[in-house]
Amino acid sequence: MDNSPSQSSPKLFPSITERLHRLHYSQRTEASYIAWIKRYILFHDKRHPRDMGAIEVAAFLSHLAIDKQVAASTQSQAKSALLFLYDEVLGQTLPTLENVTKVVAKKQLPVVLSTQEVQAILSRLDGNMWLLVSLLYGSGLRVMECLRLRVADIDFAKLELFVRDAQGHKNRITLLPASLVNSLKAHLQSVAALHTADLAKGFGEVWMPAGLAKKYPDAGKDWAWQYVFPSSRLSVEQQSGAVHRHHADEKPIQRAVKKAATQAGIKKEVSPNTLRHSFATHLLEGGYDIRTVQALLGHADVSTTMIYTHVLNKGGRAVSSPLDVT
Repeated sequence: MDNSPSQSSPKLFPSITERLHRLHYSQRTEASYIAWIKRYILFHDKRHPRDMGAIEVAAFLSHLAIDKQVAASTQSQAKSALLFLYDEVLGQTLPTLENVTKVVAKKQLPVVLSTQEVQAILSRLDGNMWLLVSLLYGSGLRVMECLRLRVADIDFAKLELFVRDAQGHKNRITLLPASLVNSLKAHLQSVAALHTADLAKGFGEVWMPAGLAKKYPDAGKDWAWQYVFPSSRLSVEQQSGAVHRHHADEKPIQRAVKKAATQAGIKKEVSPNTLRHSFATHLLEGGYDIRTVQALLGHADVSTTMIYTHVLNKGGRAVSSPLDVT
């Protein structure tokens, strides 16, 4: 007899998925939370979560730290998934998790590129990849924030981008570089043609948050809700069977940035997020107030933004010593 989590608790995972949809969690978070909950159940010999509690959660989180030696962010993600399970699905508030071996996050300064190194990377990219990576640097976006942009999120008149449901499930507004306007408009023309072709074939729908999908059933086919960087192929949603054109995948971007950095002879450990770090640092170097940079990055606490002051030559406010100006 198969005692896998999904078999022994047939109503559990549909309940988890339904709750995630109701609270408008992203598909990425949904997949991550479900994976962690399954690992938790398997770790405890397939016992149902309602028959376990804080002791079992603490044991699992400690196992990740001691035996699996995961990163601090990974352990934190697993904890968030299990707290969601108990709070939002099972309706059980866990007491304080004691005796958890916590992974201590290593405080490392972000890798930052010079403006010349950024241009060297961009010069080795072309087409949609050049445009996407230019937005990572020019707007300070995370990769998934860029890939999740919808057509309606672009305000060409105000030169703004609306970043919805970013890290921490918060929205923010960041800048749109004026130098990218013409390229972005041309790109959207090709996306519009793809969307028109999809509609003609009976498709043309994108994934929508559950609340909006219920309120506006046909919004998924509207031009305004289409992804700015759509996938090259259609995909079928497992649960509903609906055919959607999702956004592009992040892996080719990671490979392209690393390859361009290598070709440019840059010896630093470069990833797409390095461009976001460089955006923040270069703004501070240009004399912009740290609170402004904090808002553009979407940091909840200015202390997070302060890390970029440590990679500047002149500190957070670009202050020069009085000795140097005499």
